Amino acid sequence: MNPVRLLEAIAPQGPRYLQALLAWGALTVLGGAFLVPQRVWPMVLMASYGLICLGLAGGFFVALQYVTGSTWCIAIRRVPEAMTAALPAGALGLALLFLVRPHLYPWFGDQAHFTATEWFKAAWLSPAFFFARSVTYVLVWLLLIRRLVGASRQQDGTGDPALTAGNRRRSAVFIVVFTLTFWPACFDWIMSLEPHWYSTIFGVYNFAGLFLSGLAVMAILLVWLLERERGLPARNQRLRGVVTSQHLVDLGRLMGAFSTFWAYTWFSQYMLIWYANLPEETGYFIHRLKPDWAPLFVANLALNWTVPFLLLLPRATKQNPRALAGIALIVLLGRLLDLYLMVAPPFAGSSPVFGLWELGVLAGAGAVFALVFRLAIEQAQPVPVGDPQLQESLHYH
Repeated sequence: MNPVRLLEAIAPQGPRYLQALLAWGALTVLGGAFLVPQRVWPMVLMASYGLICLGLAGGFFVALQYVTGSTWCIAIRRVPEAMTAALPAGALGLALLFLVRPHLYPWFGDQAHFTATEWFKAAWLSPAFFFARSVTYVLVWLLLIRRLVGASRQQDGTGDPALTAGNRRRSAVFIVVFTLTFWPACFDWIMSLEPHWYSTIFGVYNFAGLFLSGLAVMAILLVWLLERERGLPARNQRLRGVVTSQHLVDLGRLMGAFSTFWAYTWFSQYMLIWYANLPEETGYFIHRLKPDWAPLFVANLALNWTVPFLLLLPRATKQNPRALAGIALIVLLGRLLDLYLMVAPPFAGSSPVFGLWELGVLAGAGAVFALVFRLAIEQAQPVPVGDPQLQESLHYH
């Protein structure tokens, strides 16, 4: 399936299709909450966490560009900036879950779930502290990203170089805060679904998946925006001649690099747990290596690393926009499978379950992301015209 052709097909009537998917997702959650809560609520968690990760990936990419002084990606900066609009949408989904179905977490309201030697876990996962941390994570992220994106857009009208210097400082703060908060956030929201299991590399592993999937979504959206301008009058082509094949090549290089980094963290987590062979650690993988789960376990590695790594090696595939978008779609499917393997096994039992209930929730989340992205990308210039270093990005080779 070519993602660009799909997006081109729905673009003329995009909002109508997206609203239909959103309605399907909402009805799925509403009906599933009563009929199959054990299938729907884990998917709500997975979808909400995925949206939060995409929003954070956009913010991290922008912050990384400012901190490193990189200029090649200024021309494409509006795409990751618009992706940050997914963060509040994902946070609302998470809030709904916490309000309606907090007992999705087996420890909620049952401190006797922990033994005497697990006193720290019992204190850390007390409901009041858990919710307070979750609110703090999201509010800090929203505040820092809003300041970062707001200053970037303000520069379109003023061209003030001081705004770039200010965003460098804000970006440094954001990266430090993001590092210190995302690590415990993925412990809280994902790892605590199986509270007796732990992995010290889980935060790094989730960061690798977050940024890799963010790069994949950026590639798909950027190629779609370029293809959407094909055939338009020259005066309406805002990105053609601005975003070049070299920008796509470097985006593809980053995808290949972080795909390998994800595989490194995946292997490190699995190998160390296998080697140590501690019962409180191995149960996580024993469950996911049961006969019905094992094919998904192997497919996870193939979709997130083996296939994209091999396909991204030739320069030609990175220069071909549609080929790059196709590879990015494979990575995105791998990310969904990775999230499914992190969230679903405790609730699905010995065999994976995936049907219309699960698909409806994910389709609704996809529609939410597309709608908030369209709204955000239309509220600003498609290119940061006021950035004093834009010309370096336009002539990047």
